Amino acid sequence: MKMNTGLLMCAFTGLMLVACGGKKKDATPYVPVTVKPPEDKGWKFETTPSFADEFDNTGLPLADNWMYDTGGSGWGNNELQYYTNTTNNAEVKNGMLTITAKKETMAGMGYTSSRMVSKFEHSLLYGRVEVRAKLPSGRGTWPAIWMLPDGYVYGAWPKSGEIDIMEHVGYDPNAVHFSTHTEVNNGGNSKTSTKMIETAMTDFHNYRVDWTPYAVRGYYDDDLVFTYINTGKGSSLWPFDQKFHLLLNIAVGGNWGGIKGVDDTVFPAAMQVDYVHFYKMIPQ
Repeated sequence: MKMNTGLLMCAFTGLMLVACGGKKKDATPYVPVTVKPPEDKGWKFETTPSFADEFDNTGLPLADNWMYDTGGSGWGNNELQYYTNTTNNAEVKNGMLTITAKKETMAGMGYTSSRMVSKFEHSLLYGRVEVRAKLPSGRGTWPAIWMLPDGYVYGAWPKSGEIDIMEHVGYDPNAVHFSTHTEVNNGGNSKTSTKMIETAMTDFHNYRVDWTPYAVRGYYDDDLVFTYINTGKGSSLWPFDQKFHLLLNIAVGGNWGGIKGVDDTVFPAAMQVDYVHFYKMIPQ
C-alpha cells in the first residue's frame, strides 16, 4: 500500500523543516547579535569643576575630599611600602600636597608612603580629570595618578577596569605612561602610550584624561598622547561605563618599579601636587 507522505510529514513538523504540502522551507539565515559602537559626538566638559582641591589648607589633606588605602600587603605587585594615613607621608603646606615615600620600617615593611583616594561622592561617570604634579626621582620609585571603579560590577581587577593617567618608574626617568586595563588587555598587555618628558621630575606638568562614552583620551600638557576607543563589544573591552574615583600614590619597588632594584639613597622621595580638578561631561 502506498504511504501518504504528506500526512506523515505533517505529523513530524516539530522535528523536520518540511511543510505539509511536502515542500522544504528555506532555513532562516543566522544573523549574529552585534552592538553598534557609540559615535564620537564631540562631547564637551563643564568649565566649573564638580570637584577641586587646590591644597590651600595646612596639615592633612581635607577629610571631605580624601580617604586612604593603608597597609603593607604588597598590593598585588610585591611592593615594599607600608601606606599610612598621616602627615608623615601626605601633607599639605604652602598651597601644595606632598606625598613622601620614606626609608623607614613599619609593620615589617622597609618603607612608608601614602595612597590617597578621592571620596566616592566626588566620583565621575564620564568627564575630565586634570592633575598638575611634579614627580619623584630615584631608582625604585613608582608614582601614579590613576582611577579605579567605585563598585566592581564586572568582577575583580582587571574586569572592572583601571585608567592610569600617569605612571612613572624611577629607573626610566624621562618616560611617562598613560594606560588602560581591561579584562582582555591588562598588566604587561595593557593599552599604553609613553611620552618622554625630560623635566617630569624637576617641573610641574598637567596630566589629564578626557573620558566619554566613545573613548578614553590622555593628554600631557594638552598634547594628545593616548586614545582608547569603545568598540561596543562589551565590558571585557570597555568596562568604563561606571563611576570611577582618583588615586594618588608613590609605591616603592614592586614588579615594575623594582625591576632594577631600589636605591635607598634617593629617600625621602616626594611627588608634589598643585591641584586636582574634576569636570563633568556635558550630555548630548
